[in-house]
Amino acid sequence: MLDKLEAIHERYIHLEEQLSDPSVTSDMNKYKKVSKEYKALKEVVDIYHAYKDLLGNIETSREMLKEEDPEMQEMAKMELSDLEPRQVELEEEIKVLLIPKDPEDSKDVIFEIRSGTGGDEASIFAGDLYKMYSKYFESQGWKVEAVSINEGTVGGYNKIVLEIYGNDVYGRLKFESGAHRVQRVPKTESQGRVHTSAATVVVMPKFEMEDVNINKADLKTDTFRASGAGGQHVNKTESGVRFTHLPTGIVSESTDGRSQHKNRDIALQRLYVKIYDSQRAAHDNKVASARKSLVGSGDRSGKIRTYNYPQNRVTDHRINLTLYNLDKIVGGDIEEIIQALQVYENAEKMKAGDA
Repeated sequence: MLDKLEAIHERYIHLEEQLSDPSVTSDMNKYKKVSKEYKALKEVVDIYHAYKDLLGNIETSREMLKEEDPEMQEMAKMELSDLEPRQVELEEEIKVLLIPKDPEDSKDVIFEIRSGTGGDEASIFAGDLYKMYSKYFESQGWKVEAVSINEGTVGGYNKIVLEIYGNDVYGRLKFESGAHRVQRVPKTESQGRVHTSAATVVVMPKFEMEDVNINKADLKTDTFRASGAGGQHVNKTESGVRFTHLPTGIVSESTDGRSQHKNRDIALQRLYVKIYDSQRAAHDNKVASARKSLVGSGDRSGKIRTYNYPQNRVTDHRINLTLYNLDKIVGGDIEEIIQALQVYENAEKMKAGDA
């Protein structure tokens, strides 16, 4: 365990030196990546220092036991009775921290919310989810940019696409991909009957070309005129962008943005995700399958959570977690759910490591 911690500490020191290197500070993208990794390792390095100090104190106390002075021996026993249980606690914390993280966890994300089945009520629910997540994003200090907004006819949204920037954004939001179901009496219901509606959330990590094995020469780019709601520019300019990866035939496109430049970025990100998933599954299908079974793949047919308003209840069906504080959760307090999913994921990873 110490060997792993010392290797991480050496990497931390190396990154610290890079942060003052002019060749890094002058390259904003490189500086951002180094800074992110540096911050991500800080928690491990802090616990490494605490663990080394603790082991040093335990060693000193054990040496004191060898003294002939009874008072020194008694003092050493008292100190060890406090230090040794703390050693066990710290080692358990370290085991969790040393569980390999998904390389995508530190990435920023493209975050989509779409109304599903349920007509106007589904759009209103999509709006409620947007409010819930917006408050959570704010509590995390993340930067949010709206890419596309398609409002519902009676409120809420038919679709909204956001870009979220910050620390460990994908690692915290990746569990939100899937179908979210609501059970309540809609504002549009005159008989007071409870209806069930749905909205879907898709969370995609933002990749760079260097993160994915793609040759620019293998990409075919097409532009086309966007269609549907979105303003006067629709059908007049070729703002839609489609990418085709020739070796695999994988296609992605976007008409979400209001400019060709933004649509190129979104379409490219979607292509990166598709190709990355394909490449990852090809060389590590077992791990990819385990991860998808846990956190969901973004498949909109997979119901992950139910929000029941009459009972003030929220249930996450993947881990059978039920909470009776829906009012707080829709107010943005979703940390308990996210932490429970992270704990479950870490437990599954530890089981896999022991197997």
